[in-house]
Amino acid sequence: MPDIIHLMKTALTIAGSDPTCGAGLQADIRVFNHFGVYGISAVSALTAQNTYEMNVILKIDGKFLETQLNTLISDIRPNALKTGMLFSIDIVKAVAKIIKGYDLENLVIDPVTISSTGMSMMENGVLDALKEGLFPLAKVITPNIYEATAISGISIINEKDMEMAAIELKKLGPDIVIITGGHFEGLKNKGETLDLIYDGEKFHRLIGKRRKGEYHGTGCAFSAAITACLAKGMSVIDAVRKAKEFVDIAIKNAYRLGKGMRLLNV
Repeated sequence: MPDIIHLMKTALTIAGSDPTCGAGLQADIRVFNHFGVYGISAVSALTAQNTYEMNVILKIDGKFLETQLNTLISDIRPNALKTGMLFSIDIVKAVAKIIKGYDLENLVIDPVTISSTGMSMMENGVLDALKEGLFPLAKVITPNIYEATAISGISIINEKDMEMAAIELKKLGPDIVIITGGHFEGLKNKGETLDLIYDGEKFHRLIGKRRKGEYHGTGCAFSAAITACLAKGMSVIDAVRKAKEFVDIAIKNAYRLGKGMRLLNV
């Protein structure tokens, strides 16, 4: 009988550490495990945060992240990988160098710009470094409404704006653009959410149920679920549908453990 570990798919998360385990690399690992994918990780930043505030972000040196990744990937090559918080330009450059050096595939970028509690998650210049250095390497990028607005320069008020922003984001090089619409006001009165997928040729729309309350780490869970599904060989569209279904159930069954946002049941 073959060793089962040889049959298991592997996914890598490059993200910040979240002590609540509701977001960041800890949440990503939990999501990978849910999908039966072995999770490996490299820390891109350390944080002091809880369910209602981000207190401090401690920068990780770009050379150290590069060493983390070289050491890890020289031994365990991931079938897919995702990035979360990339706080500095040096960190972005280190990630891009590793991805190109090892010719890694199935890169999912969650372009984290601002925390759920409103704190900036990147230094000045990082957004441009992401657009120039990492987006062209990506299979999928998953900005939310606010992130898509910041990156594309298009204020998103309605569905047409979402389409225009997706077109602009696609020009930056990723294979697939997904703008997540949990914050989209256009369908709020209907109690629905809209996620827009653009592959460069046509748009796909995923309508979901809007749930009351504030939830920590939804973007992390969504992008991690897509990454896990890509690692298992799914198409992007199938991976996105599976990820959306997963996150909806995780929100529905979320925990209220602290004083602030609920934590997803993943």
